[in-house]
Amino acid sequence: MSKKILGLFAIVTIIFSLVLAGCTQSKSDQSNEKGGETEESKKDELVLSVEGEPDTGFDPTTGWGRYGSPLFQSTLLKRDNDLNIVNDIATSYEMSEDGKVWTVNLRDDVTFSDGKPLTAEDVKFTFETALNNGSVVDLNVLEKVEAADEYTVKFTLKEAQSTFINSLVVTGIVPKHAYGKDYAENPIGSGPYQLVQWDKGQQLIVKANPEYYDKKPYFQKITFLFLSEDATYAAAQAGEVDVAAIPASLSKQQVAGMRLEAVKTVDNRGIVFPFVKSGNVTEDGLPIGNDVTADSAIRHAINIAVDREALIDGVLEGYGSKAYTSVDGLPWWNPETVFEDADVEGAKKLLQDSGWKDTDNDGILEKGSLKAEFSLYYPADDAIRQSLAIAVSDMIKPLGINIKVEGESWNTIEQKMYSNAVLLGWGSHDPHEMYNVYSGKYAGVEYYNTGFYKNDKVDEYFAEALAAKDTNEAIEFWKKAQWDGTTGLSGKGDAPWAWLVNIDHLYLVKDGLDIGKQRIQPHGHGWPVTNNIEEWKWAE
Repeated sequence: MSKKILGLFAIVTIIFSLVLAGCTQSKSDQSNEKGGETEESKKDELVLSVEGEPDTGFDPTTGWGRYGSPLFQSTLLKRDNDLNIVNDIATSYEMSEDGKVWTVNLRDDVTFSDGKPLTAEDVKFTFETALNNGSVVDLNVLEKVEAADEYTVKFTLKEAQSTFINSLVVTGIVPKHAYGKDYAENPIGSGPYQLVQWDKGQQLIVKANPEYYDKKPYFQKITFLFLSEDATYAAAQAGEVDVAAIPASLSKQQVAGMRLEAVKTVDNRGIVFPFVKSGNVTEDGLPIGNDVTADSAIRHAINIAVDREALIDGVLEGYGSKAYTSVDGLPWWNPETVFEDADVEGAKKLLQDSGWKDTDNDGILEKGSLKAEFSLYYPADDAIRQSLAIAVSDMIKPLGINIKVEGESWNTIEQKMYSNAVLLGWGSHDPHEMYNVYSGKYAGVEYYNTGFYKNDKVDEYFAEALAAKDTNEAIEFWKKAQWDGTTGLSGKGDAPWAWLVNIDHLYLVKDGLDIGKQRIQPHGHGWPVTNNIEEWKWAE
């Protein structure tokens, strides 16, 4: 017997043992007299393998739920399947004239899964804890939060910030009375499900929360399996999972009894260029800038020469969309940022008009003493980024630009990313991410504006968007920051990035299972596919 077959047997054995372990946890799973599962238990239970096991557990104050449903907790506000902001625990909210005070009124019928009521004190405790934790939950703009009465919360900001509303959308509320050092592993919340068992690295079992105040979920129990891509696919083939997240490389293979669902995303990939010339260093002594990519002709030529459709077909098996910004398709995206790509001749002319010539006849352009070549880094363990980097390098060669592709660890990339091009990815339902990625204020701050991009007009639009008193007003400024007809952060403007593709999220779904209308999904963290879990059901 070959090692490959033995390996497959081992994977399937592990899957069966995990599923069987999950099937012996509650009365609803008890066997009938003949030793099989009851028909009812088959109908109201699911087994999913959709990646996303959180390293730090299920505590919203340290980041859980920011890229998908918090599942165990509820939020003050939430987004519907069209990404409109609607009420969840909140019944209404209002902003003061100066934009600094947000007053939120709460429902009075919400209880945690332990039966205790959720009040303004719990909301106050949650946001204060998140602020003090200093984690990925960015609440630096928050000056204080007060419980005005039992069901009214007042947030006071240091300065007006329209995107603060997204903190109310993504921050799950934790119970003050039941929060402790082990909360992340044993969460209590007011969401549609409650945790039953977590076997780290293997599985998570949840059951429907009987105290849930909103639409009751159809499925009473869900088991999440934490498997590798190969093991997930083997589980799907074995018929042991109802939903399986798979990579594009497996998308062309048919699995009996399952269909492929491709969900559109803003899970984007692009090349961030050093925007400034070399010569400076960070506070830690890391070099900043690159003389080649600081030339706008180089950046614009790459942007218009890249054949994004070819990348989608060749690297993503057709499951993706062209990327022009970090927010394509979202309410604050400016569709005027779209331009014609795969224009090699236009790119050549642009470079020639800007003074780049092949004076050495070696196929690489020069401008004075500068040769048109630079390194492009990507994480070595990421096959998609590797393929994208190599493909782009090949596409750009005919221009006379030599892109040296370098696969390295994230530790090495962190040393190189302020002076070299890097293939990065973003994608969020919060427009504030665009501010972080492009604002001059965030130049050189971790993985945000690694290219040290700065445009005073763009920063001015950002300031107006953040100070706006109305979401629609803010959206107009976010759009202008991308392209106002003259300047902007997009490829039509300064082109500090060459955005390449948005990657479709692919799921094998058991025939007959209705997973509802899937919204545009963010970057691949968490469980975004479960954002509408209350809508899931078996088709009649």
